[in-house]
Amino acid sequence: MRPAIAFTAAILLRLGLIHFGYTDIDYLVFTDAARFVSKGRSPYDRATYRYTPLLAWILWPTTSHGIWFEYGKALFAAADVVTGWLMVQILRRRMALGRSTDYACIWLLNPIVASISARGSSEGLVALLVVSLLWATLEKRPILAGLLLGLAVHFKIYPFIYGSSILLWLERDTTSAALDPSSSLGARLYRRATSAVWQPARVKLVVASAISFLLLNSIMLYHYGMPFVDHTFLHHITRIDHRHNFSVYNTILHMSSAYPASGFIMQIESIAFIPQLLLSVVLVPFASARRNLAGSMLAQTFAFVTFNKVCTSQYFLWYMVFLPLYLPDTTLLWGRRGLVMIALWVLGQAVWLQQGYELEFLGRSTFVPGLWLGSIAFFLINCWILRIIVEDVGFCGIGTTSKKQN
Repeated sequence: MRPAIAFTAAILLRLGLIHFGYTDIDYLVFTDAARFVSKGRSPYDRATYRYTPLLAWILWPTTSHGIWFEYGKALFAAADVVTGWLMVQILRRRMALGRSTDYACIWLLNPIVASISARGSSEGLVALLVVSLLWATLEKRPILAGLLLGLAVHFKIYPFIYGSSILLWLERDTTSAALDPSSSLGARLYRRATSAVWQPARVKLVVASAISFLLLNSIMLYHYGMPFVDHTFLHHITRIDHRHNFSVYNTILHMSSAYPASGFIMQIESIAFIPQLLLSVVLVPFASARRNLAGSMLAQTFAFVTFNKVCTSQYFLWYMVFLPLYLPDTTLLWGRRGLVMIALWVLGQAVWLQQGYELEFLGRSTFVPGLWLGSIAFFLINCWILRIIVEDVGFCGIGTTSKKQN
C-alpha cells in the first residue's frame, strides 16, 4: 500500500472515532488530574489517579474552559500514527517501502488500536515510547535508547523489562565481532572482553537510562512528595483490583479484597510478580534476545501481560505493537498452527466475555465458577501461545538487525 493512502486512512479512522466514539473513564481521571495541576494542586487529589504527574502536565490544554477537552484524545491518536511511521522506518531496513507500509497497517488500520486511543487511553503514548526505544537501539544509539528507556519506565513501569533484552542484543553484536576470524587473536580477545558488563554501548545505555529515570522522579518527588512514589510505583506492587478482568489472579484477588492482611502471611498480590518477572526479564530474553530483538520484546511483553495481576483489553496493545515488526521474520502466523493460536486466543476471550456480560449486565454472580474457569482457560491458552512464540523467535532470522537487501 502507498504510504500516503495508509497514513491518510489511519488519521481519518481516528478522527472519526474521536468524533463519534465515547470517552473512557480513564480519560476523565486524566483530565481531572490536569485540572488540579493547573490550579497548583497535586494530581493525586483526584482519587484513582495512579500515573506520573507528567501525564497530567501534558494534558494541561484540556483545562482551558473545555475548549480543548478532546486534546488528549487527539494527542494519543497522533502518537499511534507516529508509532506506525517509526514501524515503517524499522521495516525499511530490510524491505521495500510498500511492503513496510503493509506490515505497519496491522497497527495503523487496526480498529482496536485506534479506538482505544480515540476514547482517551494513554496507551498510544506508551507504544510510541517503546517503539522509539526499539528504533534507537537498532540504529545503535545507546544514549538515546537509554534516555527513552528511563522516560518510558517513568511513564509506565512495565517497559523496564526491555532493558535485559537490549543489553543482551548489544552483547550479540560485540560477541560477533570478537569471533571474526579475520581479526588478530589479540583483537578478538579484547573485543570478547569488552562484550562483558563494561562494554561501552552497555555502559552508555545504563547510565543514560538511570539519569533520565532519576531526574524525572526527582522532579516529581520535589513537587509532590511521597504521594508521587506511593501512587505511581508502590501502589502497583500491593494492588488489589477486585473488578473482574482477564487475569488468572482475578478471582483470588476479588476474594482477598474482602479480608484484610493479617500477621506475616505473604499476600498473593505481593508475590504474583515473581513468576511474571522471572519469565519476562530473565528466561525469555536469554532464550531469544541475541537472535531477534523485536521478537524477544514481543515474547517478553506477552509473558508480562499473561502473568500480570490485572489484565484488560488495552493491555493487549502492549504486545500487539510488536506484531508488525515480528511477522516479517516468521511464517508461524500463516500456517495451520498460527490459525489455531488466533482462534483459541479469540475463543478464550469470548468465553470470558460471555461470563462477564452476565455479571455486568444481567446481575448474576458469575465469579465462581464462570469467570474463574474462563480466566484459567484463557491463561492456559496464552501460556501455550507464549511457548510457541519463544520457540519461534529462537529459530527465526535476525531481520530486525540486518539492512535492506537490494
